[in-house]
Amino acid sequence: MSAAALQITSRQASVSDAEWQTRVNLAAAYRLVALFKWDDLVFTHITARVPGSDNQFLINPYGLMFEEITASSLVKIDTAGNKLDDTAFPVNPAGFTIHSAIHGARHDAQCVLHTHTLNGVAVSAQKGGVLPLSQQSIFVLSSLAYHDYEGVALREEEKPRLVSDLGERNFLMLRNHGLLTLGPTIADAFLNMYLFETVCTIQVRAMAGATELIHIDPRIIAGAQQQAKGATNGVGGGALTWPGLLRRLDRIDTSYRS
Repeated sequence: MSAAALQITSRQASVSDAEWQTRVNLAAAYRLVALFKWDDLVFTHITARVPGSDNQFLINPYGLMFEEITASSLVKIDTAGNKLDDTAFPVNPAGFTIHSAIHGARHDAQCVLHTHTLNGVAVSAQKGGVLPLSQQSIFVLSSLAYHDYEGVALREEEKPRLVSDLGERNFLMLRNHGLLTLGPTIADAFLNMYLFETVCTIQVRAMAGATELIHIDPRIIAGAQQQAKGATNGVGGGALTWPGLLRRLDRIDTSYRS
């Protein structure tokens, strides 16, 4: 659906170039989550810090499907989740409880991405969590944290425990709930989720084979971050893959840019 059909006025002329580029990239991330079938109707969220601000963020308008989201439809909010944009769309308060806690503690993270995928939730319910079964798993396990389920994320008192459990890691498994990734860019947060989701999918399939599984040596996991730098020529996986992902979106529908 186009922005015009949703009666969304372009914000490009009213925001800085840096904010507009962030809006375009964040809208692209929402579209890619839908394209990869990681979305959960209108639930779950991806948030991005507004460039140049430590207390302003962009989030999805509550009620739009992820494949409908555009750069202009994204809603600017403060640390309490209050809308700073003149928009008719609401914001899901539960959605920003988790994100605001992480953005507040992790100033290195521009983007926080959260999903409720079937494979992600399935592994989050397994007592052993992520197992070292695949090449992809070594990169997740080298920066993975867990947070126990406390019900729908609405309560402020959960935030300190969430932040403490996450620490300085970039992958968070929310037990019985889903997956969450962080990144210094939107592209990095998305690539981290691609890895996380892939790891969970492989694990579910491997365990379904009902045979003995081979675990990767912990010494290999310990060197995973250095291996990742070598595999991407030091550029970083997000920067390497993001232009191609945008081209894929553009071949399908460019309306996320509006």
